[in-house]
Amino acid sequence: MGKVGNGLRVLICDDSILIRKKLRSALEKCKCKEIFEAVNGNLAIEQVKAQNPDLVFMDIVMPEKDGIEALKEIMEFNPNAKVVMASSVGTNDHLKEALAYGAYDFIQKPISLEAITNLIEKVIKEDTANV
Repeated sequence: MGKVGNGLRVLICDDSILIRKKLRSALEKCKCKEIFEAVNGNLAIEQVKAQNPDLVFMDIVMPEKDGIEALKEIMEFNPNAKVVMASSVGTNDHLKEALAYGAYDFIQKPISLEAITNLIEKVIKEDTANV
């Protein structure tokens, strides 16, 4: 796989520890530099402000503050943030709403390594194109 996500700093926000573990292991396989975790939208916003990650994986349905609310606040804080919404089947309306609020992309759960790799490659390509 080489140096797909070399140097990328990624935040995973999901209330499920299993999903966070799965995502973390996929991101590690993609050679991401630093991986942060948050269990809800409030913590995700704090992490974005503190760590300024290159990419955020955001679950849509979470307690305390859902992914859409967190996305809105993150985009207000940093309009260039790349937030990828993760959703299970049946949340199409949420996805449309998320994209309208500036989500970078979305992936369907269960999340595959291939989907993550493709996303990271897309981010890297854009980043190198913008240098």
